[in-house]
Amino acid sequence: MAAGVLIAMVCACLGVLVILKRVVFIGVTLAESAALGVALSLSLGLPPLLGASLLSLAVVGLLSLPFQSARLPRETLLGVIFVTASSLAVLVVAGSGFGLHEVKTLLYGDLILTGPGDLALVAAVLLPLAGLLLLFRRPLFYTFLDREAARVLGIRVRAWELLFFACLGLAISASARSAGSLLVFCYLVAPSSLGLLLSRSMGWAMLAAGASAVLGTLGGLALSLAVDLPANQTVAAVLAGLLAGAALARLLSGLRRPRGKQTDQWKSGPGRPTHNARA
Repeated sequence: MAAGVLIAMVCACLGVLVILKRVVFIGVTLAESAALGVALSLSLGLPPLLGASLLSLAVVGLLSLPFQSARLPRETLLGVIFVTASSLAVLVVAGSGFGLHEVKTLLYGDLILTGPGDLALVAAVLLPLAGLLLLFRRPLFYTFLDREAARVLGIRVRAWELLFFACLGLAISASARSAGSLLVFCYLVAPSSLGLLLSRSMGWAMLAAGASAVLGTLGGLALSLAVDLPANQTVAAVLAGLLAGAALARLLSGLRRPRGKQTDQWKSGPGRPTHNARA
């Protein structure tokens, strides 16, 4: 429960920026890369976080290269990395001496099997990352809401983007062993989408995302124990149900989002002006 709540809150808040940046596929690609790193580390007798972090940061560094003049877009590289990492993770565990249960746990994670050492490792990585996100929230918000306006304000956009994706890669790497790639990706997408549906400011969106992620985690764990279902998949299904309920409630309330860019209505925090009013 403690590991699930911590992973849920941090990944949900990071997911808000991932969705606003329209780079959702980076999340699942990093999650699969981290799963491959865990598989390689366990096969070689190394700490799982080491392999997951190295592979995730390598992918982040590769994606940070300029693609403006490349023949193939960045999304093509993401697709290739995703397919390669997914395939190699299965091949690595298939060629190892792990049993079926260990293979399923390695590929899909299992919050129920999180031990004190796993929790300590997750907390040691995610809590400082949450502190960095809170400390540098203003330049990150400006960078992700309006890249050109951030440059006018003197913000080093490329450096902040690289820092964010490095933090994202580390967060996914620390979470991959316990939560697995499926649940980590769900945390990045479902609660953050709910927060963006229910709020028009970044601060409230992150609060709603974190709260819904925690609620879905605790509810999913309770349901999985009550009816004897896999924990991670049950949590993901509950989070998807919460998102569907929020979308239905918003539809019934008669709210209509203005046309145009999705980011045009966002504020950098409660009570702050939108970037269209920055002048």
